[in-house]
Amino acid sequence: MNRRDAINRVAWIFGGTIIGGQLFIEGCTRPATKDVASLFEKTQTDFLGEIADTILPATKTPGAKEAGVGEFIPIMVRDCYTEEDQKVFVEGLTKLEEAANKKYKKNFQQLGAEDRTAFLIELDKEQIEYQKNKKEDEPNHYFRMMKELTMLGYFTSELGATKALRYNPIPGRYDGNIPYKKGDKAWA
Repeated sequence: MNRRDAINRVAWIFGGTIIGGQLFIEGCTRPATKDVASLFEKTQTDFLGEIADTILPATKTPGAKEAGVGEFIPIMVRDCYTEEDQKVFVEGLTKLEEAANKKYKKNFQQLGAEDRTAFLIELDKEQIEYQKNKKEDEPNHYFRMMKELTMLGYFTSELGATKALRYNPIPGRYDGNIPYKKGDKAWA
């Protein structure tokens, strides 16, 4: 092989790498298939904030509503859930509201904190039973999705990571044997 052929082949390899890399990067920035507004109205986003705040209320630390979980959930549903799961989730909001109306003769957002908590505890028991008995190809229960997204949204938010967890902005060496003291927060 002469020098000219070697340079030509190297140019093709590097050129393919650069072009392939560009296509790979562009593939990661595809626009979402659906707009949040097409899946969730503003009132539903507020409703999600109330549900999330009932799951993780403000105590010594900020609650889920303050951390912006109500706005986080629709984005995650739109970008990360399949169309089938999106449908289950959106229909679940309606089911939750209808069940609250049936039981309390009030909308969920009109209930007091104790009634909201008791109602969501019942829903949680229902979803646990559903998850135990569901077949592999069936979707998750809508309330399970709500709880998972609430936890994810809260603990990955700035408020959740810095106020509810022990946050170390510049981590040092790894030490897997730190003694636990009762009441310690988890690390972020």
